Amino acid sequence: MPRQYYELPSLTSLAAFEASARHLSFKRAAHELNVTPGAVSRQIKALEADIGLPLFQRVHRGVVLTAEGTKLYNILAQGFSQISQTYQDIRNRERRASVTIGATTAFASLWLMPRLGGFARSHPEITLNHVIADRAHELRTSEVDIRVRYGKGVWPDERALKLFDDRIYPVCGPDFAQAHPTTDLEGVTGLPLLVMDGVDPEWTDWTEWFQRQGQTPQNLDTRRFNNYFIALQAAQDNLGVALGWNSLVKPLVDSGKLTRLTRLEITAPGAFYVTSNASRDLTGHAQMLMDWLLHTAEQAASRATAAS
Repeated sequence: MPRQYYELPSLTSLAAFEASARHLSFKRAAHELNVTPGAVSRQIKALEADIGLPLFQRVHRGVVLTAEGTKLYNILAQGFSQISQTYQDIRNRERRASVTIGATTAFASLWLMPRLGGFARSHPEITLNHVIADRAHELRTSEVDIRVRYGKGVWPDERALKLFDDRIYPVCGPDFAQAHPTTDLEGVTGLPLLVMDGVDPEWTDWTEWFQRQGQTPQNLDTRRFNNYFIALQAAQDNLGVALGWNSLVKPLVDSGKLTRLTRLEITAPGAFYVTSNASRDLTGHAQMLMDWLLHTAEQAASRATAAS
């Protein structure tokens, strides 16, 4: 490949590699870049030939990064993020102050939006933008100022502050609960369970929930979803039992749209965190929103403690 001043390969090949690594899919990278999957594959092969090492392992359902590919992707993602932020800062320098927050559909709908009006009323000078994505790889910190995510609180290139801990318990529609009365774990294992696929790998699933109850049941009756908000809607429609994060489903339980099935619950092994890009400082307006989120979560936890 021809070299430029910085001794880099083609920026086209680097962009194709970064998109493919982020999606772990040549097809989705091609869709994002508006080229054919074959064009992406050729760019990757040329890059691998130039570097002399494989960057991906081809597997049945797509690709996974090699150790060298992971190393290259991490530095590229960080560099592209910094370039993007600097570009946006320059492009938007004359525009009204804005802050972009990222979250999943469920968190945005059930926790964030019912509260965010308070911030907007207190700070009418700030435009709030939203990026909603239910898979971690679809929401890079280059796209947002701050994001809310669930997990252990340690992610590459992100600063994380805990928003709140949570509890997880089975929920379903009232009619479903009436038709399937049960009070114990064995009763739950025999019911249709609404299962999440393809979300953040730190998301707690039914398997982990049962294991933390001391059981590993086999041959469960499962119905699969790739969107937690839709899974909760299916539970409301009496199609099965979903795992309910108390912070998200409590309003639905209080309103009677969902009901707890048994009193079984676990302390969530992860927590909800508010994060920001570790490679750049928050703007003053983004820091205001960060502080407001932390304060709002603290107030909600204090009210819940007082009520218990």
